[in-house]
Amino acid sequence: MSYSSVLGGERYRFETLARLLAAASPERSGDRLAGLAAASERERVAARRALAEVPLARFLTEPVIPYESDDVTRLILDTHDTDAFAPVAGLSVGEFREWLLSERADAAALAALAPGITPEMAAAVSKLMGNADLVAVARKVRVVTAFRSTIGLPGRLATRLQPNHPTDDPAGVAAALLDGLLLGSGDAVIGINPATDSPKAVRDLLELLDGVIRRYAIPTQSCVLSHVTTSVDLMARGAPVDLVFQSIAGTQAANASFGVTLGLLDEAYEAALALERGTVGQNVMYFETGQGSALSADAHHGVDQQTVEARAYAVARRYRPLLVNTVVGFIGPEYLYDGRQILRAALEDHFCGKLLGLPMGLDICYTNHADADDDDIATMLTVLAVAGASFVICTPGGDDIMLNYQSASHHDALYLREVLGLRPAPEFEAWLDSIGLLDERGGIREVSGDGHPLTAIGKELAA
Repeated sequence: MSYSSVLGGERYRFETLARLLAAASPERSGDRLAGLAAASERERVAARRALAEVPLARFLTEPVIPYESDDVTRLILDTHDTDAFAPVAGLSVGEFREWLLSERADAAALAALAPGITPEMAAAVSKLMGNADLVAVARKVRVVTAFRSTIGLPGRLATRLQPNHPTDDPAGVAAALLDGLLLGSGDAVIGINPATDSPKAVRDLLELLDGVIRRYAIPTQSCVLSHVTTSVDLMARGAPVDLVFQSIAGTQAANASFGVTLGLLDEAYEAALALERGTVGQNVMYFETGQGSALSADAHHGVDQQTVEARAYAVARRYRPLLVNTVVGFIGPEYLYDGRQILRAALEDHFCGKLLGLPMGLDICYTNHADADDDDIATMLTVLAVAGASFVICTPGGDDIMLNYQSASHHDALYLREVLGLRPAPEFEAWLDSIGLLDERGGIREVSGDGHPLTAIGKELAA
């Protein structure tokens, strides 16, 4: 079915729903690279006018990637909840935008709606929304998950402490770990990107983190971000795996490029649940995504990068994860050229993920060859925290020395908590208070003296 719109006396025609979605997308370098972007701003406006008239129900009958050839499409359509969809089933995409911005779409209504929304519906409506719209709606959505700490509660902002090291050197990891703990970071997860996927190296890192968490009763969870097959093997061998990690994408072919199938994720999910390592909950999965991954694998099927990204969230929600984050600027300027495009993508991803019922966080970051800087990081952090992001990723000094990109720092998280009145996860906050690290305003005290618990942790790690 084709779609058309008349603008200024000129008719614009879009042959498929996928083509219409691509033309309606805000400008980004990845869609331009793929030959999918609107040819002009006039065409983009015309596409948005046409998209606003499309019934939401159309996305259930015209998949952007064929049902027969893609297991993510089959997952989306086979698990669609028609009862949850009923309140908005008669709306067009434009009317859906107005409904989302209305008082009728409160937290309870949005939570009930989530199983009835497909990724393509979420992506479509986001293309009609300004940045402020994306903030306003995402802020209303509450998604709460738990393992040893509770993520996503109102008034809270959690952090992933990311103590990466280019050679997985235990002393280097330990130094970065202590740095984060001293600055109140790590309540979402202490997560390491290993330099190699060697099972021994991964297990050594898991045991290091597990030892610190257990010995000092830190209410958080660890994750070494190895491939899911490594995690499955290590769980079978008794390694202390809290969360199973995997990068995922929005098409079967893109997931295959990561060495992943839905069946493999099913196996990992069941294995992690069986360990019963959580204390306040059993959300055991951690997923990372990012716009451009399907295009970089030539696995996007002619679908724009934001819509493909949203489809990855259907994969994620199948497994009720503790954490999902978009690594929004990591792939590089070939996909998101500058700070403006990265900010827009971050807001879209956060909005779409939360609308689909996911606990969305972000790695607000950029590569060193992108047209972005640390002021862009500060702006994005502030806007996404206002939008209600569940967590952000923090690195020492905002510089990941293993992955060689720029991200947020532990100090950035303290800034957000101070200026927006946000607090850590409740269990982690209580632990920080119990070791005397919180001041009377909820900020972080300076640690001094050999008697402080974190001094003891530092000495142990150094040894």
